[in-house]
Amino acid sequence: MKNTLLLVLISCAFLAMKSDKPAYRIYTEKGKQAAYNDILDAARDADIVFFGELHDNPICHWLEAEVEADLYKMKGKQLVLGAEMFEADNQLIINEYLSGLVKDKNFEAEARLWPNYKTDYKPLLVMARDSGLRFIATNVPRRYAAMINKSGFGILRTLDPEALKYIAPIPVPYDPELACYRDITKSMGNTHITDSIGQAQAIKDATMAHFILANWLPGQTFLHFNGSYHSDHFQSILWYLKRAKPSLKIVTISSVQQKDLEKLEDDSKGLADYTLVIPENMTPTHAQ
Repeated sequence: MKNTLLLVLISCAFLAMKSDKPAYRIYTEKGKQAAYNDILDAARDADIVFFGELHDNPICHWLEAEVEADLYKMKGKQLVLGAEMFEADNQLIINEYLSGLVKDKNFEAEARLWPNYKTDYKPLLVMARDSGLRFIATNVPRRYAAMINKSGFGILRTLDPEALKYIAPIPVPYDPELACYRDITKSMGNTHITDSIGQAQAIKDATMAHFILANWLPGQTFLHFNGSYHSDHFQSILWYLKRAKPSLKIVTISSVQQKDLEKLEDDSKGLADYTLVIPENMTPTHAQ
């Protein structure tokens, strides 16, 4: 009788597990299943942490806020925040918002914010404001990326010195054979403009790396939010950081969508230290 009852309980537990619909799974670089606390343990001792998101994914945005809150509990004011979604020439108004000088209405009217700011990025900024943390606008102003997309790096030499304050120092190192740039160039076809497309991507990475380093000190952890493409395969922003300071301890998180969450697909292995796997039918937020 006891054995029969035990078998029934095991069967029920198995069925309950099979009927569960998890919102995400976490895997290591090599595809071993990990837990949320594994990310926190690694992030606590890191100099820089990259949370590579899918811009329209609610699970990513929820976990970003959770990581921010939990790292604050661990690091306090030694936590620094930054994001691709805010451009460097908006740093002043961000600082004014964080200090309470600018109200939400004015900030949202004057800053160049992404369409999904209110649902997805405002909670990160509000948490920083309420915790007294710095939040760094790391990305290049989009108008300069657009110029480079059209004309290449050479256009930077024509800019006013005031403009160059918001861009990585020139000349900007660039390796067109890095997969992150080679792939985006190839995806646009074999035309004379493709190299400038890679450079436009690179100026974003170089500028984000520049402002991360400019606002980080030893002993601090800089948590950076960006599209996963900007930190996947330990390239892009990381390539620029490692050139400038090879000793940095960096932890990366990537995000992918799969039909099956019970294993990490082969083409997603090696993306990052930790990969967040989300169901492919997850309802999106406002797409960027």
